[in-house]
Amino acid sequence: MTRMSRPREAMVPHISDEELPAMIGTSEGMRRVFAAIRKVAAADVAVLITGESGTGKELAARAIHSRSRRAKGPFVPINCGAIPETLLESELFGHEKGAFTGAVRQERGKVEYAQGGTLFLDEVGELPPTLQVKLLRFLQEHTIERVGGRQQIEVDARIIAATNTDLRQATAEGGFREDLYHRLGVVHLHLPPLRERGEDLLFMAHVFLKQIGDEMGRRVHGLTEGAIHAMRAHPWHGNVRELSNKLMSAVVMAEGPFITAEDLGLGLGLAAGNSGAPVTSLKAAVQQLEKEIISQALVLHGGNLSRVADELGISRPTLYAHLRRYGIRTDRALGEAVDRALGASVPSPVGDSSAL
Repeated sequence: MTRMSRPREAMVPHISDEELPAMIGTSEGMRRVFAAIRKVAAADVAVLITGESGTGKELAARAIHSRSRRAKGPFVPINCGAIPETLLESELFGHEKGAFTGAVRQERGKVEYAQGGTLFLDEVGELPPTLQVKLLRFLQEHTIERVGGRQQIEVDARIIAATNTDLRQATAEGGFREDLYHRLGVVHLHLPPLRERGEDLLFMAHVFLKQIGDEMGRRVHGLTEGAIHAMRAHPWHGNVRELSNKLMSAVVMAEGPFITAEDLGLGLGLAAGNSGAPVTSLKAAVQQLEKEIISQALVLHGGNLSRVADELGISRPTLYAHLRRYGIRTDRALGEAVDRALGASVPSPVGDSSAL
């Protein structure tokens, strides 16, 4: 099995955990997300973030908060689908002593804890109708009542909500209030699934491998060709979260310095290129490998063609010829995105991984 046998320093440049950005990518979809985050952060309005599970909705919410005028205030997340309905009202709005059995003291809720900051409502589509009414009232009047209380409490908190369900359909079916939907979605931000992000997959894999390897004290040099093909063929229904988890498992299970398809649990012996077509000749196999090596070198050197040519041991004219032959993209945006991910001087559009 062919391995990318270049030195670790070339494969994965040295970066510290503190420098790893929360959200990374060079795809057109993610560029739009970064631009939207910059704009909406400056406007103190409610934001509704949509996207499949594992696309990084909480990371986007944190990025908005950290760039807003509320950055010095608290960021308070709550998963509306993970708390039983009987407890959710108290978790959100707090309760007074004696409000119900077991309420031995007064407790503030998540909304109050978000005073001066941001309240992040994950899986907001799971809110029961009674709490939808209370949340709508808060959005309209900026006041709440604790469970068992009558005092109107003023709270200044920004609301960012997220869902992986279609709230427009839910409103049409009567499962979600239309007025609340419009209040929450003053601005809509949609996160694309990983399968629509092109070469972000390989780019993110290398950044994550560096972080995971450092955290676990394991030397990880990169991915085998089989691993790359398997990753590109995989549907990634769990998106960035699935990618991070599979890479973490692979680092644990790997017997060598290169991650294989078997380590990732993505199947054996994929000899397909980007299109998934089988290799039918030695020439096709060599060209396929050549393209993969050049693509990886471009990502890892931030699009710097001189460094890529030096590493591959070829002249720049020869490299240009290969780039034209294989139609490999070399725009400056790729280099800037890699610099951001590796903690270089280019300002990050989203700022500070994890996964996303």
